[in-house]
Amino acid sequence: MAKSRQHQEAHGIGQIENQLAQQTEAAEEIQGGSEADRKVIAASREQDSETEDGFED
Repeated sequence: MAKSRQHQEAHGIGQIENQLAQQTEAAEEIQGGSEADRKVIAASREQDSETEDGFED
């Protein structure tokens, strides 16, 4: 039972993350992004790719 609940919670968190990402993209399309935002996003993506490749610090 607990594993099912944990799975549902994890799935819900994933859905929330996707929804927030979509909202962020929509807001950027409407308002335009700032240079600071672009730098943070680029750094985040770089960190994500390093983590996926197994190059964690």
